[in-house]
Amino acid sequence: MSENVGRWLRDAIENSILSNEFSPGERLDEMLLATRFGVSRTPVREALMQLDAIGLIEIRPRRGAIVIDPGPHRVFEMFEVMAELEGLAGALAARRLDKTSQEAITATHNRCKQSAGAGDSDAYYYDNEEFHKAIYAAGRSDFLEEQCVKLHRRLRPYRRLQLRVRNRLSTSFSEHCAIVDAIFASDADEARRLLRGHVGIQGERFSDLVASMATK
Repeated sequence: MSENVGRWLRDAIENSILSNEFSPGERLDEMLLATRFGVSRTPVREALMQLDAIGLIEIRPRRGAIVIDPGPHRVFEMFEVMAELEGLAGALAARRLDKTSQEAITATHNRCKQSAGAGDSDAYYYDNEEFHKAIYAAGRSDFLEEQCVKLHRRLRPYRRLQLRVRNRLSTSFSEHCAIVDAIFASDADEARRLLRGHVGIQGERFSDLVASMATK
């Protein structure tokens, strides 16, 4: 199965969990999921393993995949930490930017512009992921890059969901433009401030979204 189809399947299961179609504590049956999505059990098993790795489900011996609810407070804490890591990554990128890194940031920024213009929140999320990875790489700190990627992966379901909030795509891309300008101007303090705010805003808006979901 292609990588895109595997990603689609994982995202579809994520969406079902975040929309409360699958409730916390519920067991996810591989065969039922395979039938529902028209695939074999192998890609379902692979998708569940990826969701287990980010803490959205837990694969337990003799019980299988169980939906986990980390709770809004835990998710918000992760956003707070992510904001600090992103800020540091932006500051380092501004101080250590070279031509190759600048080209990578420009290329990913342009892809974000295309997906934002198309109004495709899922495509934008993955273009946005590459944009942030280009910033991590530009900072040339392997350890920081590892931590950023790890936490970014943990927050993936919530950041994808948050991008569906009204006007968030255009706002996010506008923030990207300012971030790029600061990094390219070698303004480490401004890059740090903007990236902290960029991710922090996501956390605040996500908390509002969680509150609205809880009333459904």
